[in-house]
Amino acid sequence: MCQRERDLIATVARVVVSVMLFAPALVWAASEGGHEGGGLISLDKSLIVQGINFVILLFILQRLLYRPFLAKMAERTQAIQKSLDEAHAARAQATRQQEENEARLRAGHAEAAAIRAQALKEAAEEQRRLVEAARAESQRLVESAKAQMDADVRRAREELRREVADIATAVAEKLVRRSLRDEDHRRIVAEAISKVGN
Repeated sequence: MCQRERDLIATVARVVVSVMLFAPALVWAASEGGHEGGGLISLDKSLIVQGINFVILLFILQRLLYRPFLAKMAERTQAIQKSLDEAHAARAQATRQQEENEARLRAGHAEAAAIRAQALKEAAEEQRRLVEAARAESQRLVESAKAQMDADVRRAREELRREVADIATAVAEKLVRRSLRDEDHRRIVAEAISKVGN
């Protein structure tokens, strides 16, 4: 703004100096043409007064209009610059916020992936544990059934032995009671064996 102000003042000063320098030449040219006092600019004391009035007018205009105009322009420029700075700051803040949001989003995706992986791992571990528990339970049931079967077989054998012993005792009693021949004896033993087989 100071450079503009200087340029404007210099331009006005050049115009004033040009008018003051060329005015006498114009007056002289007008007077040479035979017009004394009827020219555009008359060369007398009023020209100096008009020049002084013009310079005073320029000074007053510069004080009353030009400086407030320049101050208003400077204020407007500062307001615009402030708005631009605020816009740049807001843009930078928005960029930072966007980067933070993207970072948070990436972190959220990574955390979700980690949680999913952990859940899959835990589910696989739980499945393995359940399968092992089912195997152990089935093994226990098989062993229990086998033990039960072994006990049933032992009991059946014991009962079979008792029955065989009872039958043998009964056969022996029958044999002793009767003195039988060998053929009768063989027939009784065969009957006893056939009963045991059933």
